Amino acid sequence: MGCRRPPKATPFSGYCFVANQDGRSVAVVDLTNFHRWPPIPLDAAPSLVLAHPSRPRAYVLLPDAGSVCELDAASLSVSRRVSAGSQLASMRLAGESLWILARNPAALVQISLDSFQPRHRVHLSAIPEDFDLSQDGRAAIVCPRDRTVIMASLDRAAVERTIRIPAEPTSVCFQLDGKQILVGSRPDRSITIFDVPTGRTIVRLPLPLEPRRFCFNSDGGQLFLTGNGMDAVAVVYPYQTEVAETILAGHAPDGMATTGPEAGSYLLVTNPSSNSVTVLNIDDRRLVSVVGVGAEPREILITPDNQYALVLNQKSGDLAVIRLYSLDNPARAHRYKSAALFTLVPVGARPVSAAVVKL
Repeated sequence: MGCRRPPKATPFSGYCFVANQDGRSVAVVDLTNFHRWPPIPLDAAPSLVLAHPSRPRAYVLLPDAGSVCELDAASLSVSRRVSAGSQLASMRLAGESLWILARNPAALVQISLDSFQPRHRVHLSAIPEDFDLSQDGRAAIVCPRDRTVIMASLDRAAVERTIRIPAEPTSVCFQLDGKQILVGSRPDRSITIFDVPTGRTIVRLPLPLEPRRFCFNSDGGQLFLTGNGMDAVAVVYPYQTEVAETILAGHAPDGMATTGPEAGSYLLVTNPSSNSVTVLNIDDRRLVSVVGVGAEPREILITPDNQYALVLNQKSGDLAVIRLYSLDNPARAHRYKSAALFTLVPVGARPVSAAVVKL
């Protein structure tokens, strides 16, 4: 029986916008042919870029400048800019609003995407570090110095409650249904699950590593964590409130991304110190492939059509493109588990974040 040939790749109509921190610019890669367009210059270092879910727009966080820029995918330029405070920590999209987390003064700031002006400001009682938004209109904000988690209502732009916890919180995410929040503590090597309506602690789960990165599978039933302390991924079942297992995932695993069942249900994990990406099968925990990429891969994202994984290599300043079909091709059965890159695109100095914008 002959080997099955992989289906031909189809073009994706869109751009990948890449925030280059040291280059103070946003690189533009055309995903129909992986052509690189001239970069969009900025006047400050970017840290994060997000794509609008339905419009050809992207939003870039400039933490030190205290502002956010809107990028127009038609003109490949900065279309609007807004100030949101100073020492900005992060941002999230919710409906037709951007929510910006500012450290000074400590606040959660709403930016209307229509006017691109501040609309509401939720004042915080402590300096924040990280936050997440739920689909039903809540925010969870961690404040490590005060050892608190602040719950806020986005609709009312008001704090609902402050939860004090014994372990210093360093990261947070909502369970997919919004009923629980999961708070990671790197110093304590633990994750604590809280009930959202009451703020009650449900369980504290010790971990074999310092939880630094969070990544859910497609249905939200599994949460994967990486961090210092172990060359593995810890798997948490949030609905069962238990740590299920740890899976070896190459040396010093860092950034992660998952694919849906239609693309093979993969967990892709970057290994910065070995310049590779480890690919695991989520369903049976099998090592699928190890892919050599550029120097110091950190971030990874999946294109909306589930054809490609895009890997940001911070040291070599390029975008590694992995074709997902090539990872588990039956033609390679019983061979050494390695897969070749589809292509490599130079993008600039120290790429730290990327987003895919549909055209």
